[in-house]
Amino acid sequence: MRQRGERYWAWADPSLHCRTHDETLDDATTIDVQVRLSKEGSTQMFIGLYASSGMSLFEEACDSRPGESMTRALAWGVGRARRMAIELAQHKGINEQ
Repeated sequence: MRQRGERYWAWADPSLHCRTHDETLDDATTIDVQVRLSKEGSTQMFIGLYASSGMSLFEEACDSRPGESMTRALAWGVGRARRMAIELAQHKGINEQ
C-alpha cells in the first residue's frame, strides 16, 4: 500500500475527475501519474514514485500545464516519472558503493 506524502494530500481533490497511469518497473518501484482539470479548467498533474514497500520516494505536483491537454500532460508525466526512477536508482547505486 502506498504511503502518500504531504504533497499528494495537498494536491488530492476527490471532487475532480482525473486520469491515471500506474506502472510497476523492473525493480518493483511503482509510478503513479495523475492528471486532471481544475475547476478553472487548468490541466494539473501529480507524479509519485514509490518503493516496493510503499514508501514514498518522490512526489511532485503541478498546478498548471498551460496549453497541454490531459492526454499530453499524462504522457509527459509518465516520461518524467520513468526518468526520475532511473535517476533515483542510479543515485542509490552510487551511495551503496
